[in-house]
Amino acid sequence: MIGKRCFFIGHRDAMQDIVPALERTVEALITAHGVTEFFVGGYGGFDCLAAGAVIRAKRSHPYIMLELLLPYHPSERPIEPPNGFGGTFYPPGMERVPRRLAILKANRYMVDHSDCIVAYVRHPGNARNLLEYARKRSIPVWEV
Repeated sequence: MIGKRCFFIGHRDAMQDIVPALERTVEALITAHGVTEFFVGGYGGFDCLAAGAVIRAKRSHPYIMLELLLPYHPSERPIEPPNGFGGTFYPPGMERVPRRLAILKANRYMVDHSDCIVAYVRHPGNARNLLEYARKRSIPVWEV
C-alpha cells in the first residue's frame, strides 16, 4: 500500500514536551490524509522524537513505513537503519553534491518529493530556511 509521503523538519534542540503533539499529528496524517511513508534525518533531537512518534504509530498501523534519509553515500558512510526503521533512503544524484552541501541538498530533495511536512521551527537556521522553502513550494505543513 503506497500512499503519501511525509518529511520531518526541525531543530536539533527539540524537547520531549512536543511528543504528544507529534503523536497526534502523525496519527492524523495516517488516518485522515493517507500518509504511509515517513522520512526523517538522523541529526538531532527533533529527528529522534519524530522517528519515535512514527515507530509508536506503527503499532496501530503496521503498514506505514519509516525511512532514514542519508545525505552521504552509503558506501562512504555505511549505516544500519536503527530499530523501527524499514530502511534507508539516499536521494538520486546526491553523489555529485559537495559534502558541505549534502545535508541541505538531501533535505531539499525530500521537500520536493513529499506530499506534506511536519515542522518544529522556533528560531532562525537551516530548519527555518527549509520550512520557508517548503512553503514557497506550496507543500502542506503541520507545525508542532
